[in-house]
Amino acid sequence: MSNHPSIPGLFAEPAEDATRTDRRAPLAERMRPRTLDEFIGQQHLLGAGRLLRRLIEEDLPTSTVFWGPPGTGKTTIARMIATRTSARFVPFSAVTSGIREIRQVMAEAASARVRNGRRTVLFVDEIHRFNRAQQDAFLPYVEDGTIILIGATTENPSFEVNSALLSRLKVFVLQPLSEDEIVLILKQALQDRERGLGNSGVEIAEELLVRLARLSGGDARTALNTLELAATAAQGAPDGKLIITDHVLTESLQRATALYDKTGEQHYNLVSAFIKSIRNSDASAALYWLARMIEGGEDPMFIARRIVHHAAEDIGIADPQALVVAVAAAHATHQLGLPEARLSLAEASVYLARAPKSNAVLTAYESAAEDARQTGSEPVPLHLRNAPTRLMKNLGYGKDYRYAHDFEGKKADMECMPEILKGRNYFETE
Repeated sequence: MSNHPSIPGLFAEPAEDATRTDRRAPLAERMRPRTLDEFIGQQHLLGAGRLLRRLIEEDLPTSTVFWGPPGTGKTTIARMIATRTSARFVPFSAVTSGIREIRQVMAEAASARVRNGRRTVLFVDEIHRFNRAQQDAFLPYVEDGTIILIGATTENPSFEVNSALLSRLKVFVLQPLSEDEIVLILKQALQDRERGLGNSGVEIAEELLVRLARLSGGDARTALNTLELAATAAQGAPDGKLIITDHVLTESLQRATALYDKTGEQHYNLVSAFIKSIRNSDASAALYWLARMIEGGEDPMFIARRIVHHAAEDIGIADPQALVVAVAAAHATHQLGLPEARLSLAEASVYLARAPKSNAVLTAYESAAEDARQTGSEPVPLHLRNAPTRLMKNLGYGKDYRYAHDFEGKKADMECMPEILKGRNYFETE
């Protein structure tokens, strides 16, 4: 137990979770799977013979990160480990805890190891919320085996977990639940008389159940919470049953929340899909990913800036008008804002997707930039220098410069590169 009276029991080992039978607890909490056999989904991790299942069943916990979207089972799997392991299991929240609490639990883990040789499994929910210094505090204890660290995160651990710590963790990736898996979870909740809605008389048509599953975005928690809300608003039938109608479900769903985090990995995944669809001349896909970003609440000016950039990168001189269209869309977005700017962004997206493509300017610039980095101290040839003073003229500045307009074709026979790069050509001209 904690030696700090201000945070009594913060690191106590968990008792049996009473919320699973407490009718006041949310349905999603009550229906949390208790065993591996009850768990639905993540068969690539928990199927028969899979590594994670074997580690849990054989009580061989290893320092791990569970990475996946909300409502896919990260915390549930950690709780299953808690019920199976002979080690001390310490739940720890990155939302409510800081360096002081980390040091305390590390001291308690070290004491337990010295006192009776017992390992400590430390479960850190939302580990991505810890900053670098806080994560560094775990490192020596993970290295020497004082703790077995199990983290859960919705963010890409490559970006959110220190590389030194990440190299000592096994990453298990959880996938969004499929529509069929969500439907099965919902049906179990409707039938379960102990923890679910089995005694409530609630009924819902199969097609509405499928709709709810589809709009839950692979998130079982969202699906169950929405079902519970709909059940409270269900309409009574003459036979005493409560019917979740289309209207009731629509009200409960209100507006399907797009799976989108403007600061997380999903932000980068969607804009990447959008740009690559434009690059591949797929106007329909570009519109779809654009809509995903807009409906998910993305900053429209962020989208506009990406469109302008890729007009130059992917289309370039194959259709110089593309950059004009993109800049106009960005200006319109700035002037109008949403929702009106949706059409400006959509028009520019379709134009760019349908335009001919050329990355010649991009590759030419990158080649020039590489030479610039390697030859940054090369002097500008004297004939290309300006000579605003007599001294500079006397030093040869501007000598032998040839004015292009004095020559046929408006091009003089004059080297404009530094001597070391003489004759270098980055961009083929017609």
